[in-house]
Amino acid sequence: MSGNPLFAVFIFLLAACIVVPLASRFRLGSVLGYLVAGVLIGPFGIGLIHNASQVMNFAEFGVIMMLFLIGLELEPSKLWTMRKAIVGLGGLQVLLSSAALMGAGMAYGFSWRESLACGMALSLSSTAIVLQMLQEKGLLHTPAGESSFAVLLLQDIAVIPILIMMPLLAPKNSLMTTVMTSHNWLSSMPKSAHALLVLGVITLVVLLGKYCSRHLFRFIAKSNLREVFTATSLALIVGITLLMNELGVSPALGAFIAGVVLAHSEYRHTLEADLQPFKGLLLGLFFISIGMNMDFQILVEHPLGLVATVLLLLGIKGAILAILGRFFGLPSTQNTLFSIALAEGGEFAFVLFQYGSGIGVIGNDHAQFLTLAVALSMALMPFLLIFNDRFILPRFMSRLPQKPYDTITHNNPPVVIAGYGRFGQVIGRFVIAQGLPVTILEKDADQIELLRRFGSHVFFGDASRLDLLHNAGVANAKALVVAIDDTEKAVDIVKLAREHFPHVKIFARARNRRHAHELMQAGADCFKRETFDSALSMAEGLMISLGYRAFAMRCKAFQFKRHDEEMLRQSFDLFGKSVHEMVNHAKQAKKELADILQQDQENALDHHHEGWG
Repeated sequence: MSGNPLFAVFIFLLAACIVVPLASRFRLGSVLGYLVAGVLIGPFGIGLIHNASQVMNFAEFGVIMMLFLIGLELEPSKLWTMRKAIVGLGGLQVLLSSAALMGAGMAYGFSWRESLACGMALSLSSTAIVLQMLQEKGLLHTPAGESSFAVLLLQDIAVIPILIMMPLLAPKNSLMTTVMTSHNWLSSMPKSAHALLVLGVITLVVLLGKYCSRHLFRFIAKSNLREVFTATSLALIVGITLLMNELGVSPALGAFIAGVVLAHSEYRHTLEADLQPFKGLLLGLFFISIGMNMDFQILVEHPLGLVATVLLLLGIKGAILAILGRFFGLPSTQNTLFSIALAEGGEFAFVLFQYGSGIGVIGNDHAQFLTLAVALSMALMPFLLIFNDRFILPRFMSRLPQKPYDTITHNNPPVVIAGYGRFGQVIGRFVIAQGLPVTILEKDADQIELLRRFGSHVFFGDASRLDLLHNAGVANAKALVVAIDDTEKAVDIVKLAREHFPHVKIFARARNRRHAHELMQAGADCFKRETFDSALSMAEGLMISLGYRAFAMRCKAFQFKRHDEEMLRQSFDLFGKSVHEMVNHAKQAKKELADILQQDQENALDHHHEGWG
């Protein structure tokens, strides 16, 4: 049965379904889950799947599709604004890392040719892992995320000259090949002619994408067959991949260019929706194949050398990235994430090692050794990012020079508001409009500067500190509004205020029902779930638009709100108890609500609805 392709597909899906949720449950990320799944089912694990190299060749299509979708989200103008980071930061990273790793290889005893080839391959980082993890953590649009993307894009472009340089480093008596053995027609072409051919084909792809793709997709869309549109999208990616592969160019780069060209297309969102599931599955398959390709026999034979190589790779690249990040103005907190995220080896290193081994520039044993080192560095990346989040970043934050808190000039306000974001501003504007003095505390310095431009009088300070609450005049206030976004910090402030200022009415912003229970437990007098009222108001408007009477819907919305708040307070008695009791209470509340809203009250309310709607 193991030779049956369907059996292999079943094993892949089963491993992913079991291991990946476990990894995500412990906040290790899906990438590490896929890697572990690959190790378990691969030839050096249980041994359910043996053809790891064939799986890798197919799974690399997931990286290509990911870069196409990333290109769809970028416009040429956006790339132009990133030119400094792409060319400067990315170019320097590849050059300096290649040189440093080449020096390390020569110190190990490698020849300068082999050291340079290995250094160039090791200078590249994993586009798939870095972008996937940044997307999962929501960090892709942070300074560190954008800088990482710029470097990764330059690295994908750098694959082309690296592939061109590799044969020049090979011994003259070795077999001279191109990127693929089938590219014999390119081997006799002068390098300048090859470069012009690549440039011409990429230009053709750009022109066809810009001027012809719209008509093609419009013609396909008129068929009203979603599966045909999906097939066309996949055919587009496969076609570009084959074309770039035939030219000896990185297929991922070609797919990215095609995505950027189609970024202005009105069919962009449809393309994204069609290709997203395929990208996720193929990327998962790619990470599984990396785990399968880990030859742990080498680890058994050379444990110290392999560990030293992985640490040296991470150390050299991480140090260079940290220096470059600082030089290009990344804040310290962002620079640590940037330097750690890109310190590992990349998937293109596997291709380059295999290629270098085939043409004789890299020894076969060295290629296998370094392949495992790169795979281990990629497997360590999720742990390094977790280590950064939990240990390195908090230390940097504590050492950063903190702006001193503002001196609060008036300390007898009837209302103190902690947190002046989108929620707190509505409360503050309403209270201030009534002529009441309000003391506002906000911890975000950038938010304060913006608010002061609009004339808001806001003090910089952390409301979780007792001395600041005293200075803000909470002891003499009638009400404290806790409107910060951090749920844990909000509960802490409520507890602190209830303990030291028992006379003050505490009004708190709740994220959800659980947070509401925590606030009640901490001593809040009143809470409002941040999206409940707006969602209920939209539901009311929805029913009115469907033809229901406005006054009746307003009454039913009021009944819904009153019942929901009553059930929320009743469920507080069950907070922290068995899930079974909570579920039964929720089911009973749902049934009661349906009975209340379905009662025929039209006749009783008819005389009230004049003028409504």
